[in-house]
Amino acid sequence: MEVLKNLDLVSLADTAISLSSAFLLGGLIGFERQYRQRTAGLRTNVLVALGAAIFVDIANRMAGHEGAVHVIAYVVSGIGFLGAGVIMREEGNVRGLNTAATLWCSGAVGACAGADLILEAVLATCFVLAANTLLRPVGNLINRQPLDTPEVEVTHTVSVIATLSNQKEALKKLERALDHAGYAFSNLDIKVFGDESVIIEAVLAASSVNGDDLDAMVQKIAAQECVIQAFWSPSTSA
Repeated sequence: MEVLKNLDLVSLADTAISLSSAFLLGGLIGFERQYRQRTAGLRTNVLVALGAAIFVDIANRMAGHEGAVHVIAYVVSGIGFLGAGVIMREEGNVRGLNTAATLWCSGAVGACAGADLILEAVLATCFVLAANTLLRPVGNLINRQPLDTPEVEVTHTVSVIATLSNQKEALKKLERALDHAGYAFSNLDIKVFGDESVIIEAVLAASSVNGDDLDAMVQKIAAQECVIQAFWSPSTSA
């Protein structure tokens, strides 16, 4: 039987090491994504890494290194389609690019593990985690720097609706929330909204912000008794 011919305990042990490495390293990457509550979390990254490792290991065993190279090319393109599924467009913002790129990297880690390049897989995992953690505060710091030029591609406006009697208190809540979150604003405008309400609009100085952070901040503002409604929106300018 063909099954008995393919039984090789040494090769099976090699496969177990490859898949275990893909499982653990994909889990490390996925844990960071799950902790930040991203679209593709722990299980997704583990499955992507495992799938890539399985395909490459099969090709490596049946067709040698040359066959593994061909399969890796298909793995790269296949994960590209998977990554496209987690990219979303919400209210003018494109979200999920970092998650898609992380999935792509998880596939690369799995491919390394499947090709028995365990140390390379570990090194790649360290770099992926560094990109998602160490570079995050650097990106936020750059985003929050005030701009010296009016030629801004994207601006973000935080709007708060309150009654006339609660206008001053709502304004203080908004300014305090922006200051606590580290967002400087370049313009603050108060307009009449209906018969007994006003809308307070703060244009953020940063041209690029984290949508999840803004969502959390706006939710806290909206929970205040003096606020009727709070939301944020992006806009473009030449």
